Amino acid sequence: MTKHIGVGMDFGRRQFISGAATAAAVGAAAQAGFELALPARLAAQSKLTPDAALQELMAGNQRFDANQLTSIAHDLVILKENTIEKQEPFAAVLACADSRVPVELVFDQTIGHIFVTRVAGNLVTPEIIASLEYSVVVLGVKVVLVIGHTNCGAVKAAMKSDNVPGQISSLYQHLRRAVEQSGGSLEKAIAANAKIQADLLRTSSTVIRDALKAGTVKVESGVYDLGSGKVSLS
Repeated sequence: MTKHIGVGMDFGRRQFISGAATAAAVGAAAQAGFELALPARLAAQSKLTPDAALQELMAGNQRFDANQLTSIAHDLVILKENTIEKQEPFAAVLACADSRVPVELVFDQTIGHIFVTRVAGNLVTPEIIASLEYSVVVLGVKVVLVIGHTNCGAVKAAMKSDNVPGQISSLYQHLRRAVEQSGGSLEKAIAANAKIQADLLRTSSTVIRDALKAGTVKVESGVYDLGSGKVSLS
């Protein structure tokens, strides 16, 4: 799938993004001449094309993978600005609710840049569709990205059809097609599920379908690798 980094580098990333060490890490890197290229700040409903919006997300993921996060410095500035009246995202992401997938950090984007929807198994439901339609029509996002992640517990449980308490098993029906396409491989099921959910967005929402036809948005899918920190588009 994607390359895996060594234990030391992986630990370094987690040190870097931990709250207490962030400022020190950025300062030390700057003093050492480590160039943190700050990307241009993005405006609401910017003139980014759908392709450029996707490219910006992936460039941010490359910065995350290289421990060259820039969004933290931007966050500190934006927190002091007036963000009460409006939000100005350029992208929307449908991700799993898993706590190991911090969407803004994964794409190195600051407050207000990504409209995030989350649900276990990164599933498309009527509520998710409504939320993402809002992001497309009202907020003007240019790309909608569905991302699964490696070692997804929801997909794993669906493959086993485990007996679980409460309503957890209601997730299984949404994941059945991916499981059927997996050939018993968890990795393939996760990738298939992201593709299936992205296709559901393209076909089930008249709003998103019209935006796709007009060329004002694109819908893509991918998988976030918990070990390497990389997102691979599918």
